[in-house]
Amino acid sequence: MIPSSQTARWQNALPFWMTLALIPVAWLGALQGGWTVILLPIVTWYFFSALDAILGLNLENADPETDEDQLTWYRAITLIWAPLQFITLFGLIWYVPRAEHLGALETIVLFFGVGVITGTVGIPYSHELMHQTNRLERGLADFLLAMVLYSHFRSEHLLVHHVHVGTPRDAVTARYNEGFHRYFRRVLRESLISAFRAEAARLERKGRPWTDRANPFWRYWALQAAMLLLAPLLGGWIGVLLFVWQAFIAIWQLELTNYVEHYALTRKHLGDGKYEHVKPHHSWNAAHKASNWLLINLQRHSDHHYKPNRRFPLLQNYTEAEAPQLPYGYPIMTMAAMIPSVWRRVMNPRVRRWRDMYYPEITDWRPYNKAQTPLPE
Repeated sequence: MIPSSQTARWQNALPFWMTLALIPVAWLGALQGGWTVILLPIVTWYFFSALDAILGLNLENADPETDEDQLTWYRAITLIWAPLQFITLFGLIWYVPRAEHLGALETIVLFFGVGVITGTVGIPYSHELMHQTNRLERGLADFLLAMVLYSHFRSEHLLVHHVHVGTPRDAVTARYNEGFHRYFRRVLRESLISAFRAEAARLERKGRPWTDRANPFWRYWALQAAMLLLAPLLGGWIGVLLFVWQAFIAIWQLELTNYVEHYALTRKHLGDGKYEHVKPHHSWNAAHKASNWLLINLQRHSDHHYKPNRRFPLLQNYTEAEAPQLPYGYPIMTMAAMIPSVWRRVMNPRVRRWRDMYYPEITDWRPYNKAQTPLPE
């Protein structure tokens, strides 16, 4: 176990700051055009995957009792990313429509890359921030999600996903043999509805209607509207198209990650609408070093669901005896998910081994496969 004094050193936090290099890469593509517009997805996906292959796994764990005031260098990167992303995104929306050296295809590819970083970096950072208790961090989480028009993710994630993961009530838990493309269409619809219903139910328990000002959806809509108004002010109608395009790519990146994190890992139904408690083996774990730098340890997802409020540098890695392991980091696994036949060939045997290991008493998995077990109470 890494002692708190060592975890607190800025040198140990420094690898997570590598994500800042993506911002000058975005501007390089905008200023130079040509082949440089493809650099963002290449660096984000392939460079970190290559580093994973070179550096291997990180199996060490920081002391989970490390005080928060010893995590300053880790918290700082999540706090400064939101304004840097905002300046980069809307700076490019202002610059690119005026850049005569950029053709239509270059512009589309460039903002595809922008969506890759607002989804691969911005949303995991918002995920880290929304799990904290102070207003500044939660506000920055909302700010980041508004930049990709997916503000309801906070409500869905905190009130639905963490409570009902691995059950039919959680849209985000991908079903066995459910290809990503079908999953994506389903989750876009179901997650928005479930998020709104969860907030309405929370207010109803307090005797308030959904229209109450305490409903965070008013804040979500206001922030998203502000972003949608700023885009044409800076970039005209092209600015709106570019903003919506990068938002779609970011959402696609998020839901690819969600698909990978819990694919086919269901909680056992105990009868009468009751399910077992969430345990580390209900999330796929990945200990790949470089992609965990990129995703601020999001791949230690087994521990995140076990201890949702634990800050990212303190998330624990689990062994194969404690949680199911992905063969590669998220960048490669999400690419595999885009080809359902490849995904099934890689993951379905692992799911079957997981079932034999944790639930040998379950002989009929068909209700679990189709999310037809009773809804949780």
